[in-house]
Amino acid sequence: MIRLVSFAVVAAAAAAVSPVAAQARPAGYYTATPAAAPAEASFVTRSTIWSCAGGVCTADKAADRAEFVCQRLAKSVGKLESFTAGGAALDADALAKCNAKVK
Repeated sequence: MIRLVSFAVVAAAAAAVSPVAAQARPAGYYTATPAAAPAEASFVTRSTIWSCAGGVCTADKAADRAEFVCQRLAKSVGKLESFTAGGAALDADALAKCNAKVK
């Protein structure tokens, strides 16, 4: 019994650090692809903490609607190629409205 539990613990630990497991986990509730790489790898818009790497920015869920979060991000990093909230991408019209807030 102890060996079985030990094996399960080792297997769970290995899965947690494997590259496949890291890819399977979502990086954040919001995912955005800026047209140009942001100047900083991490920054805050209102109360949302963003992390950017490899041309993609991610953040945990905020209290505001996705459209407002998108607009604040666009104000900070410029035009966005895409914006996803909870796995649902903004449609072309909503993304255009978001990008209208770019300085």
